[in-house]
Amino acid sequence: MSCTSSPLSGIGQRPIALAIAATFSFSAFSVQAQQPVLSEITVTGTREGQSLDRTPASIGIVGEDAVRLVKPSHPSQILSQVPGAAAGVTNGEGHNTAIRQPFTTAPVYLFLEDGIPIRSTGFFNHNALYEINLPQAGGIEVNRGPTTALYGSDAIGGAVNVLTRKPPGAGEISLFAEAGSFGWKRLLGSAGTTAGDDGVIANANLTHTDGWRSKTAYDRQSVTARWDRAIDANTVLKTVFSSTDIDQETGANSPLVMADYLDNPTRNYKPIAFRKVSATRLSAAWERETGDTLWSLTPYFRDNSMDLLASFKLTAGATGDNTISYSSNQSYGVQFKWRQDYDQRRARVIVGIDMENSPGARKEDRINATVTGAGASRIYSAYTVGARVYDYKVIFHGISPYVHGEYSPTESLRFSAGLRHDHVGFKFENNFAAGSVLATNQYGQAGNTSINYDHLSPKFGATYALDRDTHLYGSLNHSFRAPSEGDLFRPSTGTGVTAGQAALAAQSALALKPVKGDQAEIGLRGRAAGISYDVVAYELVKTDDILTYTDPLTNVRSSSNNGSTRHRGLEAAIGIPLGRQWRADIAMSKARHHYRNWVVPVVTLSGKEMAAAPRSLANSRLTWAPDEGTSLQLEWTHMGSYWLDDANTGKYNGHDLLNLRGGFALGKQLRVSGSITNLADKRYADSASISGGVPVASPGLPRTVYLGLEAKW
Repeated sequence: MSCTSSPLSGIGQRPIALAIAATFSFSAFSVQAQQPVLSEITVTGTREGQSLDRTPASIGIVGEDAVRLVKPSHPSQILSQVPGAAAGVTNGEGHNTAIRQPFTTAPVYLFLEDGIPIRSTGFFNHNALYEINLPQAGGIEVNRGPTTALYGSDAIGGAVNVLTRKPPGAGEISLFAEAGSFGWKRLLGSAGTTAGDDGVIANANLTHTDGWRSKTAYDRQSVTARWDRAIDANTVLKTVFSSTDIDQETGANSPLVMADYLDNPTRNYKPIAFRKVSATRLSAAWERETGDTLWSLTPYFRDNSMDLLASFKLTAGATGDNTISYSSNQSYGVQFKWRQDYDQRRARVIVGIDMENSPGARKEDRINATVTGAGASRIYSAYTVGARVYDYKVIFHGISPYVHGEYSPTESLRFSAGLRHDHVGFKFENNFAAGSVLATNQYGQAGNTSINYDHLSPKFGATYALDRDTHLYGSLNHSFRAPSEGDLFRPSTGTGVTAGQAALAAQSALALKPVKGDQAEIGLRGRAAGISYDVVAYELVKTDDILTYTDPLTNVRSSSNNGSTRHRGLEAAIGIPLGRQWRADIAMSKARHHYRNWVVPVVTLSGKEMAAAPRSLANSRLTWAPDEGTSLQLEWTHMGSYWLDDANTGKYNGHDLLNLRGGFALGKQLRVSGSITNLADKRYADSASISGGVPVASPGLPRTVYLGLEAKW
């Protein structure tokens, strides 16, 4: 079924002396390069500062000035500034991500805070960026594609490293109060100072919205605190504490049939859906540098919990998987690194090991939903809680040594290579007996077991200076992702399934292997006539991807490593100064995402283009900053067309949106700011697909106005 003419058309840098800590001012934006240039420093590749001209990777940098200007209420408002990267809105601050992949909730991305994964391997959450205080970040780095040997599982599509703000050089307090459409309220507070050898900063984020669609409100409370201490002239300690609580009604991603999408977009077919999240992290990074040697030790702790009635699981009929889940996990880990520099050929060697132990648990209760209507417009208005269908504990463990080396045979040419060995696994303890029959539905219950994976990930890269301002770079990287605890231990099935059939589903899940990714890329970056640029071409091939198939006759769901996909693209970032007060920044990409081999019974997708995979993404910003206290920015974001389904029978034609933001100072202590998203008030889709054979779409925000006032002492 084609719908190309349907209504869907148009829809931290390593610790350094505290004396040079940056001082905050009301300069929310200055007219300077926002896209990567050779003089910029990236910390994601080696967990310490390194200039981009020595980095053989496509890394997009969003600086702290850009974060302060946007003050993103959702990752989609800031990630699109990086070419080839985008975040989709699922509900509230929930998101899916597209970095050299289609928009997906699969665990193919590594989300980091100051180089430490936000969540443990195996307990991936595609919404993980809402566990970070994003509007008060000190910058964001996006490594597109597989990362260096310093990172392990999940970084197939890329890694997003959110940096915490550094303490200010002198005492300061700031408050930012904002109100907007649809009951939006936000209060951002910050306080910090540096005294002697100690610098501290604390940031708080209180947010509420009523939601623009029915039953889509959410609240969040976030705190981020950082303490930097100079122990002596060569040794520093950075301690970071982060905590976030979120309570949201998640029906905002409920897709609507076309009639409602066009004429009644505030409807919500799944008002009973909700998500309650609590996430806490604590880390202490000790670093000592003497001469050409650096030692680094970072112990960390995480605590995550989530209660979830997922809107995407609410389905009727025999294959329904309607549950409330209660999941939690803690993490106790340490990162150790030794780095040695050598004068000869500017050689560098990094040796390290990452170790983690993460106990977790999952409980799920079947729900009996009150349903009215039929097909794609079916409404789930209430529910009662039924039998418990999952109750287990699982411990993730990982020991991952790595080595990374760099060498310059000539002044212009520099090679890097790395190798990482991940020994990871799970110990599973089921509080139900294997093959238990639960209520009227059969769920695949595995017995107590342990599963381990050993994986080697080689990396190779090179940079070549054509001249002082022009550098070539390229890399060949291998990556993987271990199956998650949900992949392995939660093979749910529907009604009418025998115990034997459910046992087969459980066995197929336990047999899963890691998904693998291999990428080749080549790029050119530099500056010419004041214009900065970064252009890169890549090919990423995934193998052993996990395929899930539900037999229409038996309702048995089985999983296997039979999938392979190819992702090819061209990405470009350009920064153009237009005199002293104006600047244009452009991020754009063209990509194709195909199934190489994707065969399950009665369905063959080999050769098809993947669904939810826009061929083009773009973000352009024109910025006017006549002085330090004044800024105005007009932003255009573009999403190209994509297929609604993997069979390529219908298409969403994409959309173009305009956003306006800016502010000006009212003296030395006050600044007023405002923004208008979707300036032209266009109807567009946050996501679109086919459900029950008909096109459906989740409508995006209409024109939305925000006004804020910031005070500083």
